[in-house]
Amino acid sequence: MDAESVKAAIYTRVSTEDQAKEGFSLDAQLDKLRSYCKARDWIVSEEYVDDGYSGRNIKRPAYKRMMAEMEKWDLLLVIKMDRIHRNQKNFMLMMELLNKNEKEFASMSESFDTSTAMGRFVMNIIQGIAQLESEQIGERVYACMEQKAKTTGGVLGFNIPYGYNYSDGELIINEEEATVIKDIFSEYKKGRSMGKIAKMLNSTKIPTKKGGLWAKKTISTILKNSTYCGYLHWKQYVNKSDHDPIIQKDEFNQIQNLIESKGGSPKKRL
Repeated sequence: MDAESVKAAIYTRVSTEDQAKEGFSLDAQLDKLRSYCKARDWIVSEEYVDDGYSGRNIKRPAYKRMMAEMEKWDLLLVIKMDRIHRNQKNFMLMMELLNKNEKEFASMSESFDTSTAMGRFVMNIIQGIAQLESEQIGERVYACMEQKAKTTGGVLGFNIPYGYNYSDGELIINEEEATVIKDIFSEYKKGRSMGKIAKMLNSTKIPTKKGGLWAKKTISTILKNSTYCGYLHWKQYVNKSDHDPIIQKDEFNQIQNLIESKGGSPKKRL
């Protein structure tokens, strides 16, 4: 490939965690990559920026747009290999797609490109190391969360349930939603089925937490959620919490007995 005719696509990415690290800012990456292209006599054809996205998956808007616009560039340039992917499988799939479309790949910091066999070999090794590091971080986070669940408990990374808001690390009752929660438990105790409760809520135009329609599964999840009686659960661990309950523990246990009597699969009684 004639260096003077190379049209480079610059890709930059930072995750939420990276934003706090010196040297990982988007502006710093872009400045270095532009200078690198100028030194190599490459033309910057397009710049693609993903701000606040993880490199562990491909659900990134700029990345997807870049791969859909390969006709605009000859070479994909990143400042470091882990900026494009932290998952070896996704990286290999990307490389296969680039090769199929006769595109090159270059990493500025590692000084590698796909025009040489050695470059391809070493990049595979480095990508494997990056994935290992990412997995080790995930394992450490999981271990810390499990230890916390075993001891003090607390909010450990779950979707905020209907009936509560989340503020400063605490669950705060949403009074309007809490009224709906009480009605759901009350209607089920009266003998109304989960499916009919869902239809009742939909008929009154009451939206779910995300603004959608109610379903039988949603009602089932609510009736089995011990968060509503002042407990928090993570995996197999259940701990008493400091947040205010919407229903009483006795009522929660009564509902579980009722679910079981109807052939359902209740949660463990508290």
